[in-house]
Amino acid sequence: MSLPPDRPAHRSGTDLGEHLSLLRRRWLLLLGCVLAGGTTGLALLRIVPPSYTATTQLLVTPVGVSEQVNQVTTRQREPLNLDTEAQIALSSVVAAKAAQAVNATALEPAEVSVPPNSSVLSISYSAADPATAAAGSRAYAEAYLAHRTESAQAAILAQQKLLLAKLRQVNTSLGAAIKQLGGLTRGTAAHTLATYRQGVLTRQASSLTLKYDALRTLAVTPGSVISPAVMPSLPRSPSLPLCLGSGLMAGLLLGAAAAVLRDRLDTRLRSTADVERLTGLPALADLSYPRDPAALHDLTSAVLAACPGKRLLVRAVPAELGSSRVAAPLATSAPLSVLSGADVSDLARADAALLLIGLGQATSVQVAATVRHLSRHNVPIIGAVTTTDLTPAPPTPQHTPLGKLVAGGEPERAAGADTSPMHALHQPPGKRA
Repeated sequence: MSLPPDRPAHRSGTDLGEHLSLLRRRWLLLLGCVLAGGTTGLALLRIVPPSYTATTQLLVTPVGVSEQVNQVTTRQREPLNLDTEAQIALSSVVAAKAAQAVNATALEPAEVSVPPNSSVLSISYSAADPATAAAGSRAYAEAYLAHRTESAQAAILAQQKLLLAKLRQVNTSLGAAIKQLGGLTRGTAAHTLATYRQGVLTRQASSLTLKYDALRTLAVTPGSVISPAVMPSLPRSPSLPLCLGSGLMAGLLLGAAAAVLRDRLDTRLRSTADVERLTGLPALADLSYPRDPAALHDLTSAVLAACPGKRLLVRAVPAELGSSRVAAPLATSAPLSVLSGADVSDLARADAALLLIGLGQATSVQVAATVRHLSRHNVPIIGAVTTTDLTPAPPTPQHTPLGKLVAGGEPERAAGADTSPMHALHQPPGKRA
């Protein structure tokens, strides 16, 4: 329910209490959206095809040749840069090798994760059946290890070729130095220099030979499988807690938004709390239930305390609602002239006004219009009375003579005037005709 534009002072705030009150007013709409969201989540659980995920864990070890490494610190304890290795495992080269291993044209991308501060790669593969998921994970793991082995062997072979070419060059230079040394006289500077050059070349050849032999005997260890993939027994998705929880949460958010929108667009007053919250008028009584003497007594006391004069105008909202439900008990129990507004002079002679609001039919816009109308004629409003008795008022002939009702509450007999829809007006004792 929203306020009319002319009463911005009573608009709902943004505190938690008012939001909870709004949701309580629209609990049926909110509950419907939550149930719809939960039902949608369960429906997705049945509609979405299952997906099984298998995981292979690899222990990655250095291959013995130069590769990108991390600086070992107290926080980084592993020399291998596994972030780079994870990207290599996701590369198209590894994917092609994995597809070739399972005799497939192509495989879906795998998921690779690295536990913190470890040399372990977790390669996960998802498929529609458990066997395919396990085979895909194993294929990716084997393809990664094979690619790592091939890369290491290619690097070793390249280093061997480089060392062999360098060794041949040094041996050629060493042979030339030895031949030159044989033609020089001992003790001369040239002989000494040639001898030194021969020693340097000999040491270089020895060092290159040792490196070449080390590369030839180097064992390539790309890593090993420490946890092979097994066929999963349960699907990874869809998950019952995830689907149901997501559906309920989406329904809750949608229901809250729908409740706020519905409350802003609906101007109908449905309870006494709505009247006080949206109009700012005090609700003096609720006559929705069978007449309660205590409630009528409290209403009469409140009217007498708030009315500044002797003439009280009862105005029904909407206008076609009969006001006799309030006017009759007030006229018989209070020393007031109760005006129904049927006479054109009632508004001019009224000292105060009491609104009779029909719950479920009256709107805040109608109440605001009535308040503006009474305010223009300087008629203060002492409060409101609510009711669910929406019986329309009987047709009443319009009379124009003034002074039909006086401050003492005694109706004048001129022209057979009647202030219906209320017929029981208070008359002081001893003044009845």
